[in-house]
Amino acid sequence: MNDQRDFEYIVRTKKKDFTKADELFNIRYARFARSFHRQIPGYKMTSLKSLANLAHMIGLEGIYIKDESERLHLNSFKVMGGSFAIARFIQKKLNLSDEQLSYEYLVSPECHEKLKDMTFASATDGNHGRGIAWASMKLNLKCVIYVHKYTSQARIDAIRNYGARVEVIDGNYDDAVRQIAIDAEKYGWQIISDTSWPGYEEIPTWIMQGYTTIMLEAQEEFAGLGIIRPTHIFVQAGVGALAAATIGFYASLFKDDPPKFIVVEPDKAACIFETAKYNDGTLHNITGSLDTIMAGLACGEASPIAWSVLDGTVDAFMKVPDYTSARGMRILAVPLKGDPFVISGESGAVPLGALYSIMTEEGSEGLKAVLGLNEKSNVLIINTEGNTDPTHFRQIIWDGLDNVPKDYLTRK
Repeated sequence: MNDQRDFEYIVRTKKKDFTKADELFNIRYARFARSFHRQIPGYKMTSLKSLANLAHMIGLEGIYIKDESERLHLNSFKVMGGSFAIARFIQKKLNLSDEQLSYEYLVSPECHEKLKDMTFASATDGNHGRGIAWASMKLNLKCVIYVHKYTSQARIDAIRNYGARVEVIDGNYDDAVRQIAIDAEKYGWQIISDTSWPGYEEIPTWIMQGYTTIMLEAQEEFAGLGIIRPTHIFVQAGVGALAAATIGFYASLFKDDPPKFIVVEPDKAACIFETAKYNDGTLHNITGSLDTIMAGLACGEASPIAWSVLDGTVDAFMKVPDYTSARGMRILAVPLKGDPFVISGESGAVPLGALYSIMTEEGSEGLKAVLGLNEKSNVLIINTEGNTDPTHFRQIIWDGLDNVPKDYLTRK
């Protein structure tokens, strides 16, 4: 633990165990997920963008941003998990073989007739709900989404634009999750949630497996650049679903020589960090408002399935202040000459902000050394969202909201 910096970290020294990662996220699942996603009209591989000049500036070989803001014009990666989980749910409900599971069949009148009384439901901080609403609209089925009272109007409107009914729940994200579980049981809705709880594990697993399309694409893009694999992966976490999918995929694929895995969370909603800190075999929740600008990561309760993967694979856990994310957004929006411009929202930019802090702030030398971050390192980061809250985006980029404290300003 390092208490001298603006961020805190835990370096894991326990023996790695990739069993769960290989069980849930081996490449066969990724290929199956992508075979489905490729059938969705408008599907295309998102860009892997190189920040070569930034990497050189801070002492790395390369920084690569997998830009999910481009995904299916939905401004977020979440649709990859939600669409695949809904497809798998319908496959199981209608007893379809893998060969029968196609996007064309799912949107057919025949399928709709069999499912017309179905209502999909979920709780969300914004992006997941929009993905579920989009998929429900494509299937011509009803959708109900619960959001918490701190959700911005822009994110609520984005969900409603796809025909979903949105209910605002008094409390935080975890309160919305609990309420949707109660109401779904009462009204007969089918929950499509990216967090798990006892008795509800299959669908969250499908969601995480849907995310592996992203990593399979990234790995093929690395191969095209002549890079065998990234040496380090910085990935953000809310309930931990994306982190588990990302790390699980790479741990399974490169189990003999895996990248270093670093999980980053907001310091006001660091449930996975707290669980790693206590390391006592139980999940440790964060309560209260979870008041962070990283709305997509404002989760106080980790997914048990996600933790079962992360516990045996992660090299370091970090929790960072909000301005780390804001700085990451500004770095991407105002890049060094020759580096690409990337639009990133608050939850999308925090891994880059965390990497930048480690590489530039005094007192981080020990962490750099133990993680092996140096001039030979190629770092993968997933930009999970674009500009999902335009007013707040402008306040950060234009007005300097959540500015970097003077003690941590860039020195070179």
